[in-house]
Amino acid sequence: MSYHLEGRLLEVCNCNVLCPCWIGEDPDNGTCDTIVAWRIDKGTIDGVDVGGNTIAAVAHVPGNILEGNWTAAIFVDDNASKAQEEALLKVYTGKAGGPIADLAALIGQVVSVERAPIRFTVNEGKGELEIGKDYYAELEPYRGATGGQTTLSDTVFSTVPGAPVFVGKAPTYRSKNPALGIDLDIKNHNALQSTFVFDA
Repeated sequence: MSYHLEGRLLEVCNCNVLCPCWIGEDPDNGTCDTIVAWRIDKGTIDGVDVGGNTIAAVAHVPGNILEGNWTAAIFVDDNASKAQEEALLKVYTGKAGGPIADLAALIGQVVSVERAPIRFTVNEGKGELEIGKDYYAELEPYRGATGGQTTLSDTVFSTVPGAPVFVGKAPTYRSKNPALGIDLDIKNHNALQSTFVFDA
C-alpha cells in the first residue's frame, strides 16, 4: 500500500484560541469537540487517483489529545467513487501506515462512516467548510505585523505531521451529532488551517 497526497487541512474545535491540544496540554473545556477535514487537491492511493475529494472526521476527544480514545464519525465526499472511498478509508483508518496511521491510532471508536456533500473552500486561512446540513465552519486567519499568516510549527501534536499550521478563528462553528454527544453553535473559537504533503 502506497500513497501520495497533497492538499489543505481545516480543523475547528470548541477550544478557545489558540487550542492547547497542539502543544500537548488539556483542552480548555476538559474535552474537545472538533471537525478535522482534509481536502485532497491531488494524490493517488495504490494507483487510484483521489484528487478533488474531501474526507472529514467529526470527533469527541475525552481528555488530553495525546491519550487518544477519541470517538469519531467519518464523512467521505459524496462525489467520490466507490474505489476512491475505499482507498481513502484505508489511509485514514491507518491501514496504509505512514504519517496518517499515527493520527488514526488516536481514534478509539468510529460511530459511523457516511457519504455526504462536503464543501471546502478554505485557502490561505480563509473560507468555509460545510458537511451535509449538520456541520458548518467559517474560518479567518490571524496575521502578523507584516501581514503574513501567523503560523504554528514543531508542535507535539499535529493533524498534518511535518507541516506548519496557520492559526485562525471560526466566526461561526456549528456541529450536531447525537451519537458523539455534540451539539454546538458557537462563535470565535479555535480554527487552524494548513497545507500538507503525505507520502507512504
